[in-house]
Amino acid sequence: MTTVDVYAAVVVSVFAIVDPFGALPFFVALTEGLSPEDRQVVLRRAAIVLGTVLALFALLGRFVFTVFGFTLGAFEIAGGILLFLVAYDMLQGEVTRTKLNPQDRAEAAARRDEIAVVPLGIPLLAGPGAISTVMIYEGSANGNPWIIVATFVAILVTAAATFVIFRFGHPILSRLGRTGVMAMTRVLGLILAALGVQFVINGVAGVLPHL
Repeated sequence: MTTVDVYAAVVVSVFAIVDPFGALPFFVALTEGLSPEDRQVVLRRAAIVLGTVLALFALLGRFVFTVFGFTLGAFEIAGGILLFLVAYDMLQGEVTRTKLNPQDRAEAAARRDEIAVVPLGIPLLAGPGAISTVMIYEGSANGNPWIIVATFVAILVTAAATFVIFRFGHPILSRLGRTGVMAMTRVLGLILAALGVQFVINGVAGVLPHL
């Protein structure tokens, strides 16, 4: 696999699990009624929270393996199953329960200053699936600098893309409509399902020799 292929695969994977298009309707709904200036503050902070959380878990992922004593293979299997469940909800046109629920939305409406962090930044964007993905990529790098750098490039690109998508959220929704957004979410869900299956395959292949 060439360097370009590595970067493309990691960037697409991280972008797919974060799924800013799927989160867009919630951003628009949660910021409805805010002034344009306040909406800009929310979207900037949400993108920063997304990038910061994923970068921290990518950096600390290898230490988590050491502290808790589980193998990369076990984490890949668990992460792959989680990603597949997230992808299944996306393919069904639903928002995964690990991201947002009615209580989150009600609380966010009452505390608009905090919605950039919760629930937008965490767990709507930087949810368990995204965290698992960057940890697995970083943990499986085995000292390969291209994969390590690609992981952080993917985080940066995804955070920047999320900012742009949210920045033009209202025009995008008005042009695409809910049907267009759901179609985009289903395409990302298909990519994510394939990624989840591949993670499980890699995990099983890594665990079997030690059984």
